[in-house]
Amino acid sequence: MDQKQKYFLCYLKTGGGHLAPAKSIAKYLSTNHNATVEPVLIDGLENASSFARFVIEDGYRILQARAKWYYELIYALNKFPPIGLGNVALANFFIKSQIRKRIIEERPAKIAILHFLLIEPIYSILKELNLDIPVVTMVTDPFTAHPMWFKREQQRFIVFSERLKEYCVTKRKVPEQKLNVFPFIIDEKFSLPLPDSEIRTIKERFGFSHEKKMVLIIGGGDGIPHGKDILQQLLGTMMDVEIAIVCGKNKQLYDDATALQRRYPALKVFAFVDFVYELLNASDIVITKCGASTIMEILMMKKIPVINDYLWEQELGNMEFVRDNRLGIFERNISKLPAIIGELISNETMYSMFRQNIEMMNLRNGTGDVAEFLVSLK
Repeated sequence: MDQKQKYFLCYLKTGGGHLAPAKSIAKYLSTNHNATVEPVLIDGLENASSFARFVIEDGYRILQARAKWYYELIYALNKFPPIGLGNVALANFFIKSQIRKRIIEERPAKIAILHFLLIEPIYSILKELNLDIPVVTMVTDPFTAHPMWFKREQQRFIVFSERLKEYCVTKRKVPEQKLNVFPFIIDEKFSLPLPDSEIRTIKERFGFSHEKKMVLIIGGGDGIPHGKDILQQLLGTMMDVEIAIVCGKNKQLYDDATALQRRYPALKVFAFVDFVYELLNASDIVITKCGASTIMEILMMKKIPVINDYLWEQELGNMEFVRDNRLGIFERNISKLPAIIGELISNETMYSMFRQNIEMMNLRNGTGDVAEFLVSLK
């Protein structure tokens, strides 16, 4: 029996947007090409110092949750080549030896890069070792991507929108033949919503009403920014709606939400959950920030997103995709959310318009397409 080819899927844990697609591709390859392919998830900081992991991983998460303006400043400053390339060199110091060791020991047949900080170390390792391994870079931001993805020439790219492809060609001068456009990658289970009969069962399990519309409030792993304020605004009205919030790992938000639950017993409060798929199916309207995976999961479930926040430029395109295609609503002013939710609940014509627009987009999961492209990569 021939030995399986190893495919390295290389990521960093700076948010869930890099690991999640790597896992989805790995799962597909294991299911559909198990006889010939062994997907290997490679965390570029797996054996790095705790200091490096804190700065690169925790720093990203903490700044997004607690100092968004500072994160956005750093994002902007890294557009200047001396600063951006300096940070790439610093990350390279912590990352390169670990990945070099794995490449020498396991000799992957193909490599997919899912974080721009891994581009330089991987290409320089392959050059130093004189290895001719096919490499593709997956730009995990679907609409607005940081210039650091495109600093190294002669890369092959996977991008997830025609908008980003056009940016690459016109602004970054990437040859069009180096760009491959696929639908966005999400977990396979989000490919299709559940049938109505199963949604009824889920609502019963969580104690949701069958008669009322349900508003789900969800952000990323650290909950949604200003979650307490959003809850207070919604709970302070007399809307005939059910409300649930997922607080993630944000203990303060969880404590605040459970305190409000004592005054409003109908409120459902969840911490970090592994049943987002079920909650999205049970919901009708989702108040959220603008992470790409979350937005695509909401839309694939045919639910209406109400976006309250986004990271400047990195998530700007995600918000514009929803707003400009009339797939949902963007409103940063929290005090206006009750009126928006009230209108969506009471105005069936408006609600149906958003639902129809979502359905007309014909969104689908790109996991299989991307995985098959990797298999065919020469």
